[in-house]
Amino acid sequence: MDDAYMVGDPDGLSPLQAEIRDAVARELHSQFALWADRLELADLPEVAYQVTRRVDEVLSSRPVTPPRRTSADR
Repeated sequence: MDDAYMVGDPDGLSPLQAEIRDAVARELHSQFALWADRLELADLPEVAYQVTRRVDEVLSSRPVTPPRRTSADR
């Protein structure tokens, strides 16, 4: 996979969205290689599962930020 894509312009995405996009791209690239560059329709649930796990890793590794307080909360 081209490293320029992985570190390039996020195309207006938030940092989280860019991180998820990169994780999905890496996992799809890995899955495509594992399946010998040929994915069958029957393989898609397993690929989707692996992509979901990768996204979960991204979300789980992010620090939890408390919700912002507004004047209505006071």
